[in-house]
Amino acid sequence: MTILKLAPTRSNLLQLKTSLQFAKEGYSILDKKREAITIELMNLVEKAEKQQAYVQSLMEIAYQTIELARLTMGEKQVSWAALSVPENVEVSVVNYGMMGVPLPRVKKNGSSQELTYGLGATTVALDAAARYFRLIVEEVPLTTTYQISIRRLARELKKTQRRVNALSKIFIPDYEETIQFIEQTLEEQEREEMFRLQWVRKSKDQ
Repeated sequence: MTILKLAPTRSNLLQLKTSLQFAKEGYSILDKKREAITIELMNLVEKAEKQQAYVQSLMEIAYQTIELARLTMGEKQVSWAALSVPENVEVSVVNYGMMGVPLPRVKKNGSSQELTYGLGATTVALDAAARYFRLIVEEVPLTTTYQISIRRLARELKKTQRRVNALSKIFIPDYEETIQFIEQTLEEQEREEMFRLQWVRKSKDQ
């Protein structure tokens, strides 16, 4: 704790008490914000882990089936079929606020095309692989939503934690210590003034 370099006056004492009250109110608000962000962050992490596990399982099956398609159709035929798949997927992003933090909702635009290649010279394995990869594409927006939201909330939580620590460990203790010092100094000055007045009265009486 550090005593602030302020003159021990009543006006400074009043100003410090006001600042201390604001600091305590700010701490209370930030502490509630920290708690709310922590709860939301934990919920998102749990959902993201389940989503990641689901997408991972889809990818494992998709790669197994595409490998089977390569074995049955040949690398060249699979490559030709892959050329018909669109390279880009259009998405829309809408932000919403959570404790002042903008979080995204990413959605894929349009519906998935069932087949992007002709049925000739293809196999069931290729069709299955295409179906699983389409499912993966459908899950990418939600996965992205979770990932971006977690990063933003984690940054905000870290920033809020620093502010809470600064208030609780630096500003509030310094204000309290300085207020106590000024109050003690003013009380001492009052006692000295009373002693001086008493001495003046006694001197006059003599």
